[in-house]
Amino acid sequence: MQTTFSPTQLADPRTASAEKILRTCVHCGFCTATCPTYLLLGDELDSPRGRIYLIKNMLENGEPATQEVVTHIDRCLSCLSCMTACPSGVHYMHLVDHARAHIDQTYKRDIADRFLRATLAAILPYPDRFRWALAAALLAKPLRPLVTALPLVGARLSAMIALAPNRFPSLPLPIAPPQIAAPQKARVAILEGCAQPVLAPSINTAARRLLARHGVEVVAPKGEGCCGALVHHMGREEDALSFARKNVDAWMAEIDRGLDAIVITASGCGTSVKDYGYMLRGDPAYAQKAAQVSELAKDITEYLAKLEPLPRGRATGQTIAYHSACSMQHGQKITDIPKRLLRAAGFVVKDPPEGHICCGSAGVYNILQPQIADLLRARKVENIEKTRPSAIAAGNIGCIAQIARGTAIPIVHTVELLEWAAGGATPESLRCVAAFFTESSQDRPR
Repeated sequence: MQTTFSPTQLADPRTASAEKILRTCVHCGFCTATCPTYLLLGDELDSPRGRIYLIKNMLENGEPATQEVVTHIDRCLSCLSCMTACPSGVHYMHLVDHARAHIDQTYKRDIADRFLRATLAAILPYPDRFRWALAAALLAKPLRPLVTALPLVGARLSAMIALAPNRFPSLPLPIAPPQIAAPQKARVAILEGCAQPVLAPSINTAARRLLARHGVEVVAPKGEGCCGALVHHMGREEDALSFARKNVDAWMAEIDRGLDAIVITASGCGTSVKDYGYMLRGDPAYAQKAAQVSELAKDITEYLAKLEPLPRGRATGQTIAYHSACSMQHGQKITDIPKRLLRAAGFVVKDPPEGHICCGSAGVYNILQPQIADLLRARKVENIEKTRPSAIAAGNIGCIAQIARGTAIPIVHTVELLEWAAGGATPESLRCVAAFFTESSQDRPR
């Protein structure tokens, strides 16, 4: 794509980086076939190619973002399916992130939108605040029809209430390190994150137990917190960089003591942490450290695949539909590893049709764009149910919460299934599902 940026504009490293990405695009249109919003809406401006044109014009003109640009960029899920499909290697993720930051700095949203976004940014990255917010949302569920009728914000507030679990969130418990199998083979950190320990603390518990069975010590770095992805995708660049710096500081203290990996159980977080080197490339105090952190970051399945297989602790054989989160398959390019691990653990793994299409979760997208998110969830659930599974496996908490709202089939994190197969505890979402256990020949530790 030809560009006309001035030398003065290109003196800004961020603009120069965006210009390099823009010049990579050759207008081929392969991205349109895999873009969820284009498939649903049929508008060229709701395709990656159309958004690239909007971003190019906005940045070249050096003008504040317009309502048209904001509308179509806001509809982008950042699912990155376009990057998988692109034959030219256009790094759309970095381009749209830059555009969102430009929008945040130059465009004044209406008061309802500003309030909602500020509320999400002030609550979701902080587990204690998020826990109280979920409790409030649970109490508000009977009032959801009234909330939906509110002008401007009703649909989005209703989506927030609907996403809240139908139970009060449990209080955080001290992390009890499991006994490590001898001999100890490695030392890793696990990202606790923000939303996941509130919504599903059992995921990291299962990861710790499974790693302990492998002889891997798990440490909890002090000062670690939200990865920054939630605010980054809302264009709040400085907030995202602040979270990234805090995590880099926390992890570097453990790296100096010897750390083999930073293990991440939420693929959305993993995509973000693996990009810290790029995000902080212009910060002399953090660029090198951030690159080191990104190099050590591994999805839990990515790390487990390098370890010796464990003997099965119980008979399996259930049919599992594997949902590959966009951040896993498109963001991190991890496609076969989780399925290989599940098959090695004895499960029958099915690939749902249209597995490359987003479920509609996408961070806070299912709150900010609930109508599109609902359509994508319905499409995803329909395709999953075609495989007639006993359960669904996924590697991202956002996808798990999103898909669970649309189906009665239990959905479980991949690592919980792997730990259960190794002889561990039954995942909570499976405990009352008799069909799951009757599909296998037996359900008892060997």
